[in-house]
Parts: sequence; structure tokens; C-alpha cells
Amino acid sequence: MYTALRLQRKLKERLRSGDAEIVVVTPEPYMTYQPFLPEAAAGSISPRHVVVPLRRVLHACTIVIGEAQRVDHAKRTATVTTLATAEDGTGALEIAYDEVVIAPGSVSRTLPVPGLAEFGIGFKTVEEAIGLRNHVIEQMDIASATRDPAIRDAALTFVFVGGGYAGVEALAELEDMARYTARYYHNIKPADLKWILVEASGRILPEVGEAMGTYAVGELRGRNIDVRLETRLDTCEDRVAVLSDGSRFPTRTLVWTAGVKPAPLLAATDLPLTDRGRLRCTATLGVQDMPHAWAAGDAAAVPDLTAPEPGRETAPNAQHAVRQAKVLADNVLASIDGRPLTEYRHAYAGSVASLGLHKGVAHVYGRKLKGYPAWLMHRAYHLSRVPTFNRKARVLAEWTLSGLFKREIVSLGSLEHPRAEFELAAGGGSGAPGLPGPGRPKGPGEPPDDRPTDDHRTDR
Repeated sequence: MYTALRLQRKLKERLRSGDAEIVVVTPEPYMTYQPFLPEAAAGSISPRHVVVPLRRVLHACTIVIGEAQRVDHAKRTATVTTLATAEDGTGALEIAYDEVVIAPGSVSRTLPVPGLAEFGIGFKTVEEAIGLRNHVIEQMDIASATRDPAIRDAALTFVFVGGGYAGVEALAELEDMARYTARYYHNIKPADLKWILVEASGRILPEVGEAMGTYAVGELRGRNIDVRLETRLDTCEDRVAVLSDGSRFPTRTLVWTAGVKPAPLLAATDLPLTDRGRLRCTATLGVQDMPHAWAAGDAAAVPDLTAPEPGRETAPNAQHAVRQAKVLADNVLASIDGRPLTEYRHAYAGSVASLGLHKGVAHVYGRKLKGYPAWLMHRAYHLSRVPTFNRKARVLAEWTLSGLFKREIVSLGSLEHPRAEFELAAGGGSGAPGLPGPGRPKGPGEPPDDRPTDDHRTDR
């Protein structure tokens, strides 16, 4: 989106005259600002303000909602399937291009952990963030209503795997939200909630430095969050999380944030890849030995020219992706006009992380901050980076209102299955009203139909 936006501004006259066209192929009609997902899950920001509508922002571009199945750079074509492909029977689109920018980002990296595919919940999209919020509140509803101590204990146990930004911020924000929500239940106390963070290495939040990472561990443990370092998830079959240290936790919530991997599209191109499956790029963000092909973000292995040791690549994070996009757009135009290209270099600004409301850690320009100042800097930094003035204003307004009024603690589980009630009324469901049936799609962490379930959730 950032690349297309900059090209749209620089090519204004050519786009108007028809000498140039920018085609954006994307599976979703919006861009997600992922650093805001934890706050969206906690209810501090409305989900619609975490995303940027592409058709509004890229008004001079042609937006194609679909998925690129393969890119044949030798023929300069991209094969794209759209929402209408299966409907009209005409098959996939063949889109010809002169210059191609490949920036599909990354997907969750899963491991062959038994039970993970059936019961794990991801945290990379706004749908997953809101689904997880609904799920956490529904588990508290189950715990409040059940008379079975085992079900209650499993419902109030939340396991997060992965100690990076996504895992730590999601756990911290949701724990903050759930602790606040507990005051509205007559038989649930904050101490009844059990939160567990599992990290395979010896530290969390490596981006903020060792000292701030150690402080973050102490802050989380001070809130009765069980942080397990140098520990792995061995299995989560039958809704029991078994860790490498021998611990066993019956749980109905297992959130997997243990890393990412390149998008599958990269393997469906004729472009050179690294051993880790990322596009092999030069410092000018062009794909190596492939003229007219460009890449940035998580998909691109870009040499880090500012690193002290040679051969190092830039980290796959949003800070690099946004900065690379500007250089990439300028280099595409320079290549078209026959001008010299610019190499991507960056000055390390620092890292910030939220640990819940009014709590955070930061390592910015060599200075270390913690607590409220770090949390304030976290919000200020991401407010300055979220695209468009429209989104900045809306997010700031929501933060202001959330400071004046109480938290929202509503679970809208029916948003994930909007037709469930109608299907039941029309005779398409089974069982008593409000109970899961084989005709209803499964929500996060729910077992398949051939497994027993004790989830008495309502879809109203």
C-alpha cells in the first residue's frame, strides 16, 4: 500500500493522461496496521480503525481483490484468481505488467505440534484479534456458568506461545482487559484467571534490548502471569497444553505467535529465493539479477548496509517495510526514467512495546524507558505511523473517549457466524437453540464435530 500510494502521488500526471497504470492485487480490500491488533483485541480501538480501506486511499489505482497464484517474470505475467473466478467459470486472470512489486508479507509459522492445527488460534489479522477477544470473554461466561470445576479451570487458563511483539502485547492487553472484566462476574475473581507465556529462548522482546526484556518479564510476573523461558510446547491434544518442562495445563485457549514464514506466493514465482524462502534482493530493493522485479517487507531479503558485520539482512518488521516502500517506489520511477537508483539504508530509531494499559517498555535512540512513559511513547509512535489523517484522528478520538469512560466488555461472537441463528430458524441447525450444531462453522479453539464439546456458547 505504501509503495502504491507513493507511486500514485509521483505519477499523478501520467495516470491522468493514461500513460501509466498502477494495479494492486490483494486478497483483502484493506491494509491492516498490525501494531494496533493487541489494542483492538482489548477493545481500546475499534476494529474498523485498525484497517485502511484501499479503494479510498489508492483512488487512482486499479484495485483487484484476489490472490496471485503465480508470477511468471520471464513472460511478465501474474496469474490471479478473484472472487468471481469460481462463479463465472472463466478461470484465472492473466495480468501483464512492465514492473512488478512483490510484497505479500508473511504468514504464521507453525510447527508439527500435535493438536495445534485443531485448537491453536493465530494473531496476525484483525479477524483473529476480534475473534480472540470474543473467545476470551466467552470462556469467562462458560466458567461463570459451569458446575464442573475441570471445565471452569480449563476455561480460565490462557496459554500464549511466542515471546515476541505479537505474543507479549496480545497477552498483556488481553490480561488487562480480562482482569477488568472479572469485576462484572459474581463468581470470577482476577486471581482465578491463569495466564501462561511460553518462550523457547531465554528472553522475551529481544528488539527492546536485554535490560528492558528482563524488566518486561518482571512486570508480567508481578501480575501473576506465568512466564516460562527456554520452554517449548510439546503437544496440545485434547485441549491439554503439555510443555517441555513437563507441565500440563488443561486449556480451551492456545494462542500461537511463535514466528512467521514467507508467504506461499514466493515459491510460485521464477524469482531467486534465499534458503529461508525470501526473495533475494539487492540494496536498491530490486530482485537480484531480475530487472523490473522489486520486493520489500517480510518477503524481501535485503542487505543491511548499516550492520557492522557483512552479509546481514534487514529484519522482517514493519519499521523496515514502511521505510523500504518509499525507497522502492522512488527506484521504480528512477528505473523507468533511466536515473540512478538509491540504496536502502536506515538509522535505527528504536523499539517500543505495550504491556497493557499505562504499562510498556521502550529502547529509543539509546534511551531506555519503562512504565507509563514507555507506554505513552508507544502510543505516540504508532499514532504517527498509522496511515492517513482520517485514521490518526479516529484512533486518537477513541483513546480519548476510553480515558473518559469505562471499558467495553461485550462479546459479539455472532459476528463470526452471522447466519447461525437464521439457519437454526430455517431448520438447518441441530440441537437446542443457541447450542453448537454440525451446521454451524467452528470458532477459534472449538473442536471439530466428531469430538466431544462442552462449549455451551450462544450465537445471539
